[in-house]
Amino acid sequence: MADTLLDRRDLAFQLYEVLDTESLNERERFSDHSRETFDAVFDTAERIAREQFASHNSLADREEPRFEDGKVTMRPEVKAAVEAYAEAGFIAGRYDYDLGGMQLPETVMTACNGFFMAANPSTAGYPFLTTAAANVIRTFGSREQQDWFLQPMLEGRFTGTMALTEPQAGSSLADLRTSAKPTDEGHYLIKGAKIYISGGEHELSDNIVNLVLARIHGAPPGVKGISMFIVPKYRLGADGNPGERNGVGLAGLIHKLGYRGTTSTALSFGDDADCHGYLVGEPHQGLKYMFQMMNEARVGVGFGAAAIGYRGYQHSLEYARDRRQGRPPSEKDPTTEPVPIIQHADVRRMLLAQKSWMEGALALCFYGARLMDDSHTHPDEAQRHQARQLLDLLTPVIKAWPSEYGPKANDLAIQVYGGAGYTREYPVEQCWRDNRLNPIHEGTNGIQAMDLLGRKVWQGNGEAIQQLFGAIQADLQEAPDERCRQWAYSLSETLQQAGKVTQSLGQALAQEPPEKGLANASVYLRLFGHICVAWMWLRQANAATQALAGEVSSADEAFYQGKLQAAQYFFHWELPTVAQDLVLLQNRDDTCYAMRDEWF
Repeated sequence: MADTLLDRRDLAFQLYEVLDTESLNERERFSDHSRETFDAVFDTAERIAREQFASHNSLADREEPRFEDGKVTMRPEVKAAVEAYAEAGFIAGRYDYDLGGMQLPETVMTACNGFFMAANPSTAGYPFLTTAAANVIRTFGSREQQDWFLQPMLEGRFTGTMALTEPQAGSSLADLRTSAKPTDEGHYLIKGAKIYISGGEHELSDNIVNLVLARIHGAPPGVKGISMFIVPKYRLGADGNPGERNGVGLAGLIHKLGYRGTTSTALSFGDDADCHGYLVGEPHQGLKYMFQMMNEARVGVGFGAAAIGYRGYQHSLEYARDRRQGRPPSEKDPTTEPVPIIQHADVRRMLLAQKSWMEGALALCFYGARLMDDSHTHPDEAQRHQARQLLDLLTPVIKAWPSEYGPKANDLAIQVYGGAGYTREYPVEQCWRDNRLNPIHEGTNGIQAMDLLGRKVWQGNGEAIQQLFGAIQADLQEAPDERCRQWAYSLSETLQQAGKVTQSLGQALAQEPPEKGLANASVYLRLFGHICVAWMWLRQANAATQALAGEVSSADEAFYQGKLQAAQYFFHWELPTVAQDLVLLQNRDDTCYAMRDEWF
């Protein structure tokens, strides 16, 4: 089994040579930190991920959680790993010192979580969900709610979930039916059902804090009538400790293709007993609160998909170097020793595709994490505002592109293994199964496409997309040598065409029914994503070329040359494929829109 979770050399390159993460330490919030403290945190994350998470990844996959004697049981290693994660301070790592946090940058915390996602995405899901829920309570919850729930969540004593989806509504939140009836005691009575709730029932923590979307009696129809509630598994006593069971019932466990170690639940609220819920923030503002949680989760899903894809790539790379099979076509003597399969050009093609997709995806996710840091801590308010706008624009891309190409990378990893790849004796089939969920997690990629083209591109009169084009142009001008300048020219040409197509689509959306204007949104998302990842590769190529201009070790020279070759692959093999996307969008092709149900 490959030892690499995230390549520390690549991590250092991404964070310190491309993103200049060390410069964050000049900001007051991070002034206690240095590259040495960041690297020490990575050491801890990698060690715990390897010892506590990776060690039971396949076990938790084979032995799924079970509903027995009225409770969920699972492998004991899961609880030990979640506790080790919390005890090391990673749930609270980004939080203030006075909340028990380490005030670490989002960029650093993202890298830390990469080790855990690569090692064991199922077990990593529990603290991931807890962090997302805790952030909502910290931002929108009352002081009392924070006292009751936030601190125990940051310490790992309570875990959190997002209870959004309903059986009849799916992703259409306008159709949710869960209700909330106010009482004179300060809480609401919650009644309804939710499905596909990850982490909705388990015995890993003292309490589970469900963030539930519901309608207060008499609320307006549609999304304008949605409110958010804290609905704990156990009601809290006067001392803040869990007391009697709340009316949250487990209706069933859902058995999944991947992420099998994370419980996926159907929950009922208020069926067998009163279910108390506590309103978060203002009535009818639940959708706004949900989107903070959802957008953070979407960035996390994209990074998780990249980490799993990268893990599969590392496995297949190691296998290709070890596995001996066949001989070069020029070798006619059948008695010569077989060669490692990495010497076959087609195997190198599959490895290079994985490398270009996943290291590009990781770079995109790290860029998004840096935007989070800038939106919170940049000393210039105008820069904070621009970072927020750019992150909002890129969020559907950061979620969707890695989760589209992560499973593709895992598919190629299986292919590198050959027949061994689809057996459970080797790890890459599980990587693929786990990663196949990510194009659906936290809003399908089709929803991300409609969000991008239907909303995000046009927000603020298109200010964010102009910022994006400006940022790309700045890196185009930084190309340090002829090869990088050729790639910059290719990207510039594609960017200009994409700009024209975007204007054309904007006019169409203003004149045509939205159903027709958004019918090819997924094509636009792919075009947009390829441009962004090509940009990430140009940034990496610029940094690698500049490093090679100085004195480097033989190991570093090989590393940088690998970066340049992967960049070349993306610019020669991937970016040109968007030409067809541009044609479809420019012509506003109606093939899919005009298809009728009865013609299938």
